[in-house]
Order: sequence, then structure tokens, then C-alpha cells
Amino acid sequence: MLLPQTKEREYRFKLALRMGLPIFALVFALIFHTFISSKESLSTSFYIESILILFFSIYFIFYLIYKGFNTKITDAVSKAFTREYIYECLNKELKSSKEYTLLLISINNLYEINSRYGIKNGDKVLFETLKWIGKYLKSKDIINFPIGRIKGGDFIIGLKGNKSQYKTVIELMSLKSEEFKVDDIEVQISVALNDITLSNNLDFLIENLFELQNKNKNSKSIITNENNEINPSDLEYYVINAIKKRDLIIFTQNIFEKEFIIFKECFIKLKTENDKVLHPKNYIKVLNKLRLMADYDLIVIEKVVEMCKKSDNERFAVSISPTSIRNPIVLAKIKDLFYKNKCTENRIILLFSENEYYPRIDKFNAILQQLKDLEIMIAVDRLGSLHTSFLYLRDLDIDIVRFDFFYTKDINEKVHKNILNGFNIMAHEKGIKTWIKMIENEDVKSLANELGVDYLQGKYLAPLEKI
Repeated sequence: MLLPQTKEREYRFKLALRMGLPIFALVFALIFHTFISSKESLSTSFYIESILILFFSIYFIFYLIYKGFNTKITDAVSKAFTREYIYECLNKELKSSKEYTLLLISINNLYEINSRYGIKNGDKVLFETLKWIGKYLKSKDIINFPIGRIKGGDFIIGLKGNKSQYKTVIELMSLKSEEFKVDDIEVQISVALNDITLSNNLDFLIENLFELQNKNKNSKSIITNENNEINPSDLEYYVINAIKKRDLIIFTQNIFEKEFIIFKECFIKLKTENDKVLHPKNYIKVLNKLRLMADYDLIVIEKVVEMCKKSDNERFAVSISPTSIRNPIVLAKIKDLFYKNKCTENRIILLFSENEYYPRIDKFNAILQQLKDLEIMIAVDRLGSLHTSFLYLRDLDIDIVRFDFFYTKDINEKVHKNILNGFNIMAHEKGIKTWIKMIENEDVKSLANELGVDYLQGKYLAPLEKI
């Protein structure tokens, strides 16, 4: 039996005692007082009624607690702690421990299991997976650890000590999980590990675990925090401060069409008050969490418009969040900015990508058309990596697509070369220009030209330049 199940029984029993004993004591005191003060005049019926009252009061209280009480500390399906209780439990542990480690274990294909085999089988997978985890950790002398279900197939485990004590054990568990099945159902498990050297804030630690897990999707070795990783609370402060001060650093890199510079891509970094530089991989998630992405995108667009004013017909490509494009308030401000600055016509390319497909595609196309009416070009990034990129190539009225760098790294491999050639043909059939980045040598450049890719970018062709 896992610790959450044991704790659930203890919790309900203690609750029953706390609620039942006072009422029982009051009834008993009343009967006892009546018995002492009127002993001689009491009839037999008093004793019978007293016994019945005591019996039914006890029965009613325990029935109310065990059957009608809604507060639970364990999840009904997996038998792990509920999210509320695991947060409460872990916060207490973090306050009282100098060294503490958190482990995230996720069933990556739970949605597919529920869709293919049904919800009941999905519930069984959750329960059996936790049993397997408990059995494995017990074999490594790790017992009585709090484990809670955060959401879906994601579970958090708290372990006393630092992450170095558990790294090898958890990596072995990750390897063993490759063969794990519930009946004939394949279960895909991934893990991530961190400890309080990063932060004492539970929310920051859990968010960091999901970030580590995303980085580790294609690897079975767990990723731990680097020594130079910024404390999450400090990172939030730096990001908020940089946005307030509009303190951005912009680099550009030339993009070529044949041998001619056709436009420049803008790379944005945030500057902190202690002269540190924050890269997008560090601050983009924070912007989304703090609901500052729209403010950030507007600042970037304004900076690019200023660059257009100062330069002589140079064109600039800049990444923007698709949620900002679809935000009516942000869109109105962007349109107003472009309308007031005619120098931006045919000189700005808005580049975006997203993980989830936006279903109201007609509305999305109408929004993009409003931008195109102002002579703004639209580009979709990461073609070939995100499934949405294929759908947007098919459904959106765009001007450019950029291939994911995954294919550039191994472009000389025949399979990748054929895939890129197919992407290129599809785009050109729709009248859309193609763009490839991270060209690092002459061979890749020659191959890209051979495939007929329109725009080429990479350190081999041009370095980054600070504005």
C-alpha cells in the first residue's frame, strides 16, 4: 500500500475522532448528569432510550464522515494525493528541509490510451503505473514518499535529500519503463528531477520540472539544472523590469536570395539591471506566465518600426506570438502603428509558430489579411517539426515558410534531403517562398541551392550583428 492510501485512512480516522468524540462526550455527560441527579426516579425506558441515543449518534457521525464528507486527500482513480494535498504536504517539507528533491513522472500517452482503449483502461493505467513506481522505489529502499497527481498523467514525488542521491536510481527507472506495460497497453513514461538548489518556491520547482521534461523528450537520461541557471523569482523580476524599461538588445542576421541580401532577421534579448543578457529560451515562458507577451510583442514591433525609419529600405523579419496577432487590442495597436508609419510598407515580415492548431482558420486568415493590406508579409516557422506548420501551410494565406533546423543539421542525408525537397515543392505549388536557416558550410549551401530553396541563412553566410 502506498503512503497516500495509508495517510488517507489515518486522516479519515483522526477526522472521525475529532468530530465524533465531542458529540459523544456531550450526550454521555447529559445522560450521566441526569442519572446522578435523578437516579431514584428514573424508569427503565430512560436506560433504553439513552443507549439508543448513544448508538445512533455515534453511527450518524461516522456515517456522515465516511459517506457524505467531500474533502479527500487522495485521488479517486490513481490513489495518489490530490493536487491540493500534495502542495500542502510538499510546502511543509520544503520549509523544514535543507535538502529536498522533486521528481516529475508523466504518462505521455495517456490521452491516446483513453482514446483507444477507453477511460476505464486509462484509469487502470494510472493506478497500475503508481503501483509499479512504488514497487520499484521500494526495491531501492525509498519508502514513505509523498506522491501526488498534478494533472492528467503527471505525478510529483517528494524525496528527502539532494538530486545527486537519486539521479542514478531515477535514470535506471526511466530505462526500465521502456518495457513497462499494463496488460497489453504500452505506457510511455518520462521523468525529470530537480531540487531546492534552484528555488524554495514549490510553484517554480514544478514549472521547472515540466521545462526539463520538454527538453528531455528524446532522451532517456534525466536533465538536471545547470549551476548557472537563474533563480525563477530573480528571473521574473529581471523580465518585468526589462519590459518596464523597454530594455531590449537587438541582433540581426542577413538572409540571402542567391547572392543578394534580401532581408534581415531580428533576434531579441532582454537586458537586466546588472548587465546580464536573457535569451528567449529563458524569458519567453516567463512572459507567457506573467501575461506580458502582448506587451513584449508591441515593444519589439515598435523597435523594428524605429529601425525601418533609420535604415535605407532594409527589410526585417521578426518573431511574434500568434496569440498577440489574434488579440484584438494588440492587433489594433499594431495596425495603427503601421498605418502611421508608411515606411514599413513591404519591409516587415512577421514570423510565428505554435504547437496547437487554431481551429477558427477563417478568422485567422481574415486577421492576417488585415496585416497584408498594410504590406506586411507573413511567415510560418518550423515547417517539418510542428504538425501545425503543415496545416498552416495548407490552410493559411501566408507568404513564406521556414524549415525547422532539424533538417538543416542532417540535410546531406538522403531521407532529409528528399523531405526538404517535398516541402519545397509543396510551398512553391502554393506560391509561397521557402526559407532555410543554420547553413554552416559550403556543402549545405550548395545543396539548399540545388533544392531551389529561396532564402538562405546561417553563420557561414553572415554573422550576427548588434543594432
